[in-house]
Amino acid sequence: MTGPPRLCPEDRPDFDAVLRLAMGTAEIRTALSAGPGGRAGDRLRSRALDAADEIAAAAGPEYAAYLAVRAAGRRAAAPRPATGHHTLLPALAVLTPVVAATSATFLLLFGYTLRLADPTAALPGSLVTAGWVLAAVAAVSTLAALLRTAVRERGGPPTPEQVEQARLDWQQALLARGMLPHLNGYVREELPHAPTHTPRTGPPCSD
Repeated sequence: MTGPPRLCPEDRPDFDAVLRLAMGTAEIRTALSAGPGGRAGDRLRSRALDAADEIAAAAGPEYAAYLAVRAAGRRAAAPRPATGHHTLLPALAVLTPVVAATSATFLLLFGYTLRLADPTAALPGSLVTAGWVLAAVAAVSTLAALLRTAVRERGGPPTPEQVEQARLDWQQALLARGMLPHLNGYVREELPHAPTHTPRTGPPCSD
């Protein structure tokens, strides 16, 4: 079983921002103000940076979800090489219904016109039959295109808003379950007589 993902270098700025936010909370500021020499804050920050992976592991599920959503968004945004195989099939999928419908309309009109002029001739019947076949091809290819579009839209890549929401979820979990508990633990070690309390992560229970 694998552990939580390690903190990526590109996410260090977010970690630092959450650390600054945590150190600016009232309970941490109050505890640090009781420290002699005014160096407790620097030591606290240094210890938190050294233990970044340990602190980040407390928000492992949210971070893993954020990494997955971000990677999916980047894969979708990455440019794809325009090879003949990848460009020909979409073009055929678009052109087939149009060409089939246009040809079917022409053959049906021409065939029925000839049938009115000479009901006994064989050519009008062949033209009408070919026209109806092409009309069926146009209908089927149009339906297939609509189904492909529906499937693509339903299972599409994450939006930038979804990526940002996953990032915010991770930052909130990192603050509540990782940063604040660790900082309070460091404060109790560095300043055993400083007032600290365990941060709330949710509303109090009601009777």
